[in-house]
Amino acid sequence: MTVEYQAHRFRAQDDLELYYREYGDPLAPGTPVLCLAGLTRNAIDFHELALHLSRHRRVLCLDLRGRGQSAHDPNPANYTPPTYLSDIGHLLTVAGCHKVIVIGTSLGGILAMALGATRPTALAGVILNDIGPEVDPSGVERISGYAGKTPAAMDLEQAAEHLKQLFAPAYPDWESEQWREEAVRTFRKRDDGMLVQNYDPAVAQLATEQDDSPVDFWPYFKSLAHVPVLAIRGGLSDILSAETFAQMAREKPDLNQLTLPNRGHVPQLIEPACIAAIDEFLESHG
Repeated sequence: MTVEYQAHRFRAQDDLELYYREYGDPLAPGTPVLCLAGLTRNAIDFHELALHLSRHRRVLCLDLRGRGQSAHDPNPANYTPPTYLSDIGHLLTVAGCHKVIVIGTSLGGILAMALGATRPTALAGVILNDIGPEVDPSGVERISGYAGKTPAAMDLEQAAEHLKQLFAPAYPDWESEQWREEAVRTFRKRDDGMLVQNYDPAVAQLATEQDDSPVDFWPYFKSLAHVPVLAIRGGLSDILSAETFAQMAREKPDLNQLTLPNRGHVPQLIEPACIAAIDEFLESHG
């Protein structure tokens, strides 16, 4: 039986136990890829992409603290980007990665941009999945409406329908089977077979609190001036606007861009156009 990935655990700076998946040969010649998921998501989101990429390179997929199989933090105040960046630094040290290409979805993309400011020598390239230096308030409002609000335990069909009600505008062409597959990725199966939330509710509660002084991510993006970047946008996205996407290209003339039709927030990255763009980017820069 083929082993698809190795599961690893390590201790963060505050001794919290974190989890990551390792795909591919650690000695593969290609530059390793580090995958960072969105606010309430985890390493499972990148499974199909990681299997594809691991034919030629090592791929690390991290569960940020409070998500997936990483431990929940007893101090919710630690669910902030500075702590996540420290955790990522520890992972790179544990894994022996001196330089990586980061694929960041949503929050993961914000962290990828922040690495440009805090650990620039570690970046060989960045792929931003439906995130940029400005976040559309309408998308934030939508996410605040459901994130951190724990749904009751559901069976597979209920979970698929729940996700369809929340996200159908982002995936208008999905059939029932795709919603069931997404439910398996999204939720954790309890011992009784029911599906439940797979993250600490405090993660979302802290992140979606309204702030009169929103963070300006443009300095983070500009820190990638000399780093190869591929930016992917869902054509229906309510998080990364077309205007911001265009401004990103003006600020960074060598930016590679892909707009994926019929996708909102976020593209799954296994769509054929995404696979082709990512393969081309990695061949050129990894």
